[in-house]
Amino acid sequence: MEYLELFLKAIFIDNMVFAFFLGMCSYLAVSKKVSTAVGLGAAVIFVLAITVPLNFLLDKYLLQEGALVWLGPEYADYDLSFLTFILFIATIATMVQLVEIVVEKFSPALYNSLGIFLPLIAVNCAILGGSLFMQQKEFGNISQAAVYGIGSGIGWFLAILAIAAIREKIRYSNVPAPLRGLGITFILTGLMAIGFMSFGGMLTGGDEEGTQEPKAAQIEKEETTKEVAENTNVTILK
Repeated sequence: MEYLELFLKAIFIDNMVFAFFLGMCSYLAVSKKVSTAVGLGAAVIFVLAITVPLNFLLDKYLLQEGALVWLGPEYADYDLSFLTFILFIATIATMVQLVEIVVEKFSPALYNSLGIFLPLIAVNCAILGGSLFMQQKEFGNISQAAVYGIGSGIGWFLAILAIAAIREKIRYSNVPAPLRGLGITFILTGLMAIGFMSFGGMLTGGDEEGTQEPKAAQIEKEETTKEVAENTNVTILK
């Protein structure tokens, strides 16, 4: 259940596009056709699914303060966290290069349609953001990091697929001239972001202890308010 909750939150609640607006360059540029959006979205899922767990291992066994203790006690004081961005981007660039080679080999048409935006996945904010959010969330094991990476990739895929489908249909609509192009796209993105905010309460359930604590706090607050009101009334009467 923990992994399912993490997976669904990564897709709907912490969506890379609609919650954090990461990866907007590729999102806006490659969302004119569904076919290209599907190809790029699948590439993003693959890259996130591979790089987030790999960067988790780098962070846990190399970058964190004291992470090198597995080499010996004399390395316990080493802190290589200043290399975080360099190593994370290097891992991402390696996976993107692999994706580019595979796509060019097996789907030249998709490779040509994606153009420069396929190698630019290496500097896609959503890809690096997935690894940095993983580091911030402090996952306990690589399985959680992998689930989060896959969920984040699927969330970005759904976002670009949805906007591509809408842009294909809206091409035949009578959009006001000042809003044609990126104008209406930004408006649609904002509306979809508001829609995705409704998922925020989807996974707010908790255990009995978690539900009792707010009630106890509320009762205590009510008693304090009542006591203050009584003291105020007594002071006024005096």
